[in-house]
Amino acid sequence: MKIPVRLAAAVALALPFAVQADPNDYIQGPAVEYGEREIELKAGTWKLRGDEDRVRQSAAALSVGYGATPWWFTELYVNYEKESPERFKYDAFEWENKFQLTEPNQYFVDVGLLAEIEIPREHATEGYELKLGPLFQWDTGAVRWNANLFFERRFRGQPEEPRRTEMQYQLQARVPVRHGLDVGAQAFGEMGPWNHWEPRDEQLHRIGPAIFGKVKLEGRESIQWNAAYLVPLTDATPRNSFRVQVEYEF
Repeated sequence: MKIPVRLAAAVALALPFAVQADPNDYIQGPAVEYGEREIELKAGTWKLRGDEDRVRQSAAALSVGYGATPWWFTELYVNYEKESPERFKYDAFEWENKFQLTEPNQYFVDVGLLAEIEIPREHATEGYELKLGPLFQWDTGAVRWNANLFFERRFRGQPEEPRRTEMQYQLQARVPVRHGLDVGAQAFGEMGPWNHWEPRDEQLHRIGPAIFGKVKLEGRESIQWNAAYLVPLTDATPRNSFRVQVEYEF
């Protein structure tokens, strides 16, 4: 299937539905494995800025996913959140769709598209959240690079202020150090409205070292995991950020 057809299908799926990121956000790659099933757990925590009581905000999500076609992977999430000392509580339901727009290694860079709809628990007042953006992956020698750019907007609900389309990015570099183990770095950022960025000291940017692992099981089964510790680059960014992701693929 050619790129324009895949892109049209992706946009058609997202359009019927068309903000600060969570501490458990993770970096997507553009590749899709046809027929692959996946159970995933992702979690993260950070300390909020300007909080004298040292309250930490945490988020966790459990999902099931399926490679429905050679170019489409769909995944359903149940999201939870907490602020210490409270317990985890249900926060949102999320439907994520990834579309592979180029064949792996067909060009210098592999390209995909992510379309995601989130339905918060309090959707009557908070509305619905749509995220859409391209996924890029390429190699330079032993280093694998990922760069993603997302546009996020809330719809409906009862907004107290005008809705804005927010711009976010994700960056990742990783290099293998031995079989089944890579090391690298991850970075996440939020610039504010896509057409009028916030002042530099009000943007959210975090970066830090990451580690990646894969354990091969029987057949096509495997467990993949990655974790990162991220430090803030601006005064507005939450501190002491840690995130982890574990996938069981079969």
